[in-house]
Amino acid sequence: MPLKKRNPITILEDSFLSIKEYIEGEMNNEKTFFDQAFVQQLKKETLLLIQLCELLNQDEKFVKTINDWVNPNRANSFLFKAEHFFLSDIVSICERKTLGENEKSRFVYAYYYDALRNRHFADEKAISTLNKLVASTEFHENLKNIKKQSVIVPANSQQTNFLIPALSETAHARLSEMKMHFERFLQFSYSLDAASQNIVKAISEENKTLHQSVNSQVSYPPEDDTLEKVLEELHGLVGLEAVKKDISELINLLEIQKKRSAEGLKNIEIALHTVFLGPPGTGKTSVARLLSRIFKHLGFLSKGQMYETDREGMVAGFVGQTATKVDKAVQESLGGVLFIDEAYSLTQNNLGNDYGAEAVNTMLKRMEDHRDDLAVVVAGYTEPMKFFVETNPGLRSRFSRYFIFEHFKPSELFLIFETFCKKSDFILTEEAKEKLHDTFELLYSKKDEGFGNARVIRNLFEKCVQNQANRIVKLTKINQEILKTICEEDIPEPKETQEQVYFAVNNPSE
Repeated sequence: MPLKKRNPITILEDSFLSIKEYIEGEMNNEKTFFDQAFVQQLKKETLLLIQLCELLNQDEKFVKTINDWVNPNRANSFLFKAEHFFLSDIVSICERKTLGENEKSRFVYAYYYDALRNRHFADEKAISTLNKLVASTEFHENLKNIKKQSVIVPANSQQTNFLIPALSETAHARLSEMKMHFERFLQFSYSLDAASQNIVKAISEENKTLHQSVNSQVSYPPEDDTLEKVLEELHGLVGLEAVKKDISELINLLEIQKKRSAEGLKNIEIALHTVFLGPPGTGKTSVARLLSRIFKHLGFLSKGQMYETDREGMVAGFVGQTATKVDKAVQESLGGVLFIDEAYSLTQNNLGNDYGAEAVNTMLKRMEDHRDDLAVVVAGYTEPMKFFVETNPGLRSRFSRYFIFEHFKPSELFLIFETFCKKSDFILTEEAKEKLHDTFELLYSKKDEGFGNARVIRNLFEKCVQNQANRIVKLTKINQEILKTICEEDIPEPKETQEQVYFAVNNPSE
């Protein structure tokens, strides 16, 4: 009897491994993949994991942190909990071709799923039935559906290999215990011959590395990526006309370089290393990701991933550790782009001398060592970045390409707000649109280099959604149109928004 398809976000009345659902099915398998002692040990391990998840979920700051990370514009949508992250991560492990799924690993995932989502534990006394169950076609098909629905993909598409290990310890002091449970999952799921032990060790080290890389993350190109798709995404970005023009001209240059090489002609050496100048919230990180994919499709980089980091990911507080941090960042970036945000902070230290200069010198050496398959993009405010590059001869010689990111114009700020609305199923009344236009005109007229552009718009959008919720929650009748509509009264007064955005400027003593 086929299992019913289920939504993993909903706690089920009956469970995925509930034996009664399979009694009427044809299960002729006589093989034994696990015994009663194995299931009993699995239950002990899973109970410890449940206790840890419950502890993490009691921390409201932790729950907010993980949800802000995967979906900062979630508004009033479903909140993910620790168990959702864990299940998503072990799906990532299960899907690795180097391990290869088997009946035992499928059972362990189903067991974890049932215990974490439904607080149901498979009956260890029914070992014969459970072994038949995991070999059935229906079980395989339903497990595929549940695993597919369990994967969490961050809204900004910055997908790392694992979710929880990539979070900061500051989110919760006991996050590191999750790594241990990943390793236990592997040990339960796979026969630990010599080859499997090496794989387990490699994944454990990867978890450790991700956990330590609090200020760094890697984004990879989609599997079906093409140059046409990247360019479509680029031209779909709001504004940035000068940057789009610069990238178009760079693509033309690289294309002709390839054709000259094909004809046996000599080429000038083109450095892919680039400086992004401009205020925050203008799309520098997004453009860097697109640039890494463009370089890959043109054949100038082998992988097209982007490793994003900052000062904390490059500079250590003790002798000998900075070079190790830089080496790791470069190693993760080979074949793609190393993106360093607020790069000028590497050499700006109000507390006196530190190891920032060592980070820069090590980076310059690695850029030379790997000049054929590495692009470095440094980004930040215009004047500090110019000073950063100009005061170091090594940087000045390697970074000769500059992209200028301008503040978004009022009309562009409105388009960004509308984009947030469309992504979250909201619509604006005409009066609300007029009020927003007035707001963005005022913000633009008062802007300084620190104006947050798209970040400001995101915060304003979330405030409007909150105001809308406060307005309609008391209504006796609520329909879809009411739930979707943002009215003029939901938009804060332009002057109020201006005061919030420029609070630090208006209150310099605070």
